Amino acid sequence: MNVLKIATAGSVDDGKSTLIGRILYDTKSLTEDKLQAIEEKSKQRGFDYLDFSLATDGLVAEREQGITIDVAHIYFSTPKTSFIIADTPGHVEYTRNMVTGASNSQASIVLVDARNGVVEQTYRHFFINNLLRVKDVVIAVNKMDLVDYSEEKFNQIKGEIEYLAEKSEYKGQNITFIPISALKGDNVVEKSDRIDWYDGVSLLDHLESLSPEDVQEESQARFPVQTVIRPKTDEYHDFRGYAGKLYGGNLSVGDEVTVLPSATQSKIKEIHFFDKTFQEAKRGSAVNITLEDDVNISRGDMLVKKGEEPKVVKQLDATICWMDKTPLQVSQKYYIKHGINDAQVKVTNLASLIHTDFSGKEESPSQLSLNEIGEVSLRVSKPLFVDRYDENKANGSFILVDAKTNTTAGVGFIK
Repeated sequence: MNVLKIATAGSVDDGKSTLIGRILYDTKSLTEDKLQAIEEKSKQRGFDYLDFSLATDGLVAEREQGITIDVAHIYFSTPKTSFIIADTPGHVEYTRNMVTGASNSQASIVLVDARNGVVEQTYRHFFINNLLRVKDVVIAVNKMDLVDYSEEKFNQIKGEIEYLAEKSEYKGQNITFIPISALKGDNVVEKSDRIDWYDGVSLLDHLESLSPEDVQEESQARFPVQTVIRPKTDEYHDFRGYAGKLYGGNLSVGDEVTVLPSATQSKIKEIHFFDKTFQEAKRGSAVNITLEDDVNISRGDMLVKKGEEPKVVKQLDATICWMDKTPLQVSQKYYIKHGINDAQVKVTNLASLIHTDFSGKEESPSQLSLNEIGEVSLRVSKPLFVDRYDENKANGSFILVDAKTNTTAGVGFIK
């Protein structure tokens, strides 16, 4: 069964949690005790309907305020697909949480309140999905019941989003527009008769039509070594394997590979997964690889196909989403975690602050504050083997860690 990771996004009160609760309810994924708790709490609040947001808002502050603060992960399955949905916050002060949820997702649902249309957070969340190169984005125009299921209102919102898409740099994004009412259930799990002018499928049907292979863009194979396997038993006395997770592309037995950073070359001898061997390892799989030659390899090294080597650099230009209350400024020092490698870095230049409404950039700002996005240059204390983010997501991204507080200060995308 396919496993699809999806992030939700949208402004405050656009209905993200209600949408997820509706999906869980209509697919009969809620337990009886959870459903009973939702019914009782809805009655206590004086609602004449079920408040489906209670299915996902787990923090006390979330239930009290009726908002999402932290990223909640919801798991459910249909006969076709197993889903993991990251319910991300809508408030601007929790934009970093939205970045975190979307960064691990293969598709994204951006909700727009049909009454309010495209607002500032819509711009921001659409921009972030574009920056993260999320290939499949659904624009779910919610609360259609409150605008009398107006086709004109839907088309107006659709036109504004299409205008943004034309201005964006990432042209490989598939954007789907679906009019819904999460509260009433229109076009969520089942196709609605009340929106007869819409000739597309329901939201769930669309999500089920996506496969992980379709939404993950194939690129060059990158195999960072997590650990060296040396059993030292009688049966495997001379065994030396290299364990890790494969990103970007596939590797096969017989492929010529280059070991970084030594640039030593060899061929893949065997590919192991637990007690089985395979001729090919597909991207996304965690495997154990052996080579034909006895090569000096340790944790942090990387295997790549010969002729497909990444750049080896000590200077990085990147786009940064800033997540720390302490602003980023030139000359500050951090630890960079790139894959399983880490090093010290120094901010050498703050080139621009990017406006997330696609209106342009502010050149040479004095700092980057919490939730702002900008372009920076970094000097690294040791060489890193990297790709551009738009060419290889896994090998083109990193995080910056504040050495004093040990908090994640920013997430970066290599240019």
